[in-house]
This record gives sequence, C-alpha cells and structure tokens, in this order.
Amino acid sequence: MERGMLKHRSLLWGILWVSCCACLAGCRGAETVRIVRIGHNQSTNHPTHIALTAFQELINERLGDRYVVEVYPNELLGSQTDMVQLTQTGAIDFCVASNAILETFSKDYEIFNLPYLFASTASYHHIMDDPEVTGPIFGSTKKAGFTAVTWLDAGTRNFYTIDRPIESPADLKGLKIRVQQSPTNIEMMRLLGGSATPMGFGDVYTALQSGIIDGAENNEMALTDNGHGDVCRYYSYDMHQMVPDILIGNTAFMEELSEEERALFEEGFRLINQVEREEWTMAVAEAKARAAEEQGVHFLYPDQRPFVEACRPLHDKVLEKNAALLPIYEKIQAYNVRYPSED
Repeated sequence: MERGMLKHRSLLWGILWVSCCACLAGCRGAETVRIVRIGHNQSTNHPTHIALTAFQELINERLGDRYVVEVYPNELLGSQTDMVQLTQTGAIDFCVASNAILETFSKDYEIFNLPYLFASTASYHHIMDDPEVTGPIFGSTKKAGFTAVTWLDAGTRNFYTIDRPIESPADLKGLKIRVQQSPTNIEMMRLLGGSATPMGFGDVYTALQSGIIDGAENNEMALTDNGHGDVCRYYSYDMHQMVPDILIGNTAFMEELSEEERALFEEGFRLINQVEREEWTMAVAEAKARAAEEQGVHFLYPDQRPFVEACRPLHDKVLEKNAALLPIYEKIQAYNVRYPSED
C-alpha cells in the first residue's frame, strides 16, 4: 500500500512540475496561455494518438493565444486508472479510458461489455453515433467530475488460439482463454464452454508462449503489435464484443469554456472520432495482412449464431439486475434489425 501511495505521490509531483513549467512559459507573454493536457496508454503510431494529435493541431491553430494542447502517450501520466483519477480531480484535462474502468463510476457503461450486443459493425457505429443512446451514458459520470466527450473505435474482439481452430462454441471446450478482468467476460467464457483465465494484458504473450493459456481474445492488432501471432495460428471472427474506448474530460474545465471555445472544442471532438475511425480501418487491414503473410496466422469466419445463442442468458441476467439499461438495450436491438450481420 505504501508503495502505491509513493507511486501516486510521484505521479502528482510530475503533473505539478509540468503545470509549473507550462505556467512559466505562458506568463512570458502578455496573457497566460492555458495548457490542456491529454493522456492515453497507446504508442505514438496508434490510431488513438494520431487522432488526438489532429485535435491538438486544430486547437493550437485556432485557439493558440488561449490554449495549447499537449498529448502524452504511452502512459506517461500513469495507468488508465491513474489518468481517470487525475482527470476527475482536474490535475489533467482529458484522458482515454476503457469501458471497464468507466463501469466502476456508472453502471450504465455495463451494457457495452455484453457479448454479441451488436449484430454488425454498421449497427455498432450507428448506435455509438446516436446521441439519444450515448448521451445519457456519457453524462452519467458528471457528478464524479468528468464526462465523456467522444468515443473511439476499438474494433471487434475475437478468439485466437495456439493450435485449435475455433469454429463453434464446442471448440472452446477445455481451452484456457485469457479474458479481461471482468465478471461479464468470465461468465461469457463459462457459457461458451471454455475456461476463463483473467490476467493483465502485459502477461498474455508469456502465458501463450509457455502454454499456461491456450488462447486469448482481442482485436487484430494484438497479433502484430503485441506479437501474439508469433504463437497463435488461428484467429476466429466470432465478433463477441465491440467495446469502445472513451475520451473523457474534466467537467469543471468543460464548463469554464466560453460558448465560442466550447463550439471549437466540440468540433475537435468530432475530428478525433473521424480521424481515429479512419486510421483504425487502415491499421486493422495492415495488421491482418502482416499476420497472414509474416506470422502465418489463419483467419476463420465461423457461423456466429451458436455463439450468440449460448450467451443470450447473460443478456437476460444483466438486464434483470440493471433494469435502467432496458430502454438503451431495446434501441440497440432496433438498430440490429436495420443493420444485420454482414455475413
């Protein structure tokens, strides 16, 4: 516990140091320039960073006499949990957070973790672009000190395994599959017949290589960027989850913006979403090509229906425990009818 406190204290001192330097730099002119800090946990070549850099350029160009945006990649401002807390208190202004972390602040985010919630990528994108659906969820953490300002596409999560192709839920029987550390994912694996093995993402490669686990689940970039395709031969598009990442902003900072400034920031948030989605599409295509050609990964396209049916009880269980999600769930189902599976 003492080590954790020291780490958090060191992180806060680092933020204060950056703040002091920024203040001194800003005070050189006639007016103080407000430094806007954004943190995330991806590399500088990741779609998230590229999109945030586009936002940085827009704000610095249009409001540079008042605001200067600085983007901190690679967990330079701490882990995602650290950054959410720093955004909550206003020590930093924005950060990219996973849906799982936000679920601890608002149960409304729980719905996005449901397996097979979206019938297709098109349905997923239309839902996330609909403010009637996302608005209440994004604003549900306002009292906690932050609000969501836009969403980021994190693709589809699929199963990949060392030496057994997954073409039906029966193929998962007896396999130890790494999942994210959440009760929803553990229950999903139980319903599909596999053995859930929760662990931190940084431990997955070694666990695959040593045979501690038989496979994992994630998007295609885990194969190339994290080397999992060096060990796993099969990647199956069961598309069990489409979980967005969320850009959150400190509520007090957002409310202090003038009407003109807020409009420009909102334009920047839309730009982040647009650029990230375009970059994501290209990054996935590149990762898939590299995995097939350089790592020898075989891509499979199983019938999704048996997977969906196996996980249906989990939908009922979550909705029974959190009835407030039912109107959102019904709107998602309406989009699923309009935008059915691409198969």
